[in-house]
Amino acid sequence: MAKNKEARVRVILECTSCARKDFNKKSRGISRYITQKNRNNTPSRLELRKFCPYCYKHTIHGEIKK
Repeated sequence: MAKNKEARVRVILECTSCARKDFNKKSRGISRYITQKNRNNTPSRLELRKFCPYCYKHTIHGEIKK
């Protein structure tokens, strides 16, 4: 029997510029988005430009592990 692996998976995108900031500075938080991707069409990690409310600008949000 074949394994039932679904093609569409839920991924979490996190702001890369907020994650790189020093923790000594006053950080308000880290922007995260939830989206879906097709594992067969996009096997690599997903990166999208999204708005970060903590940086007040559009930044690159990269896929993170759950």
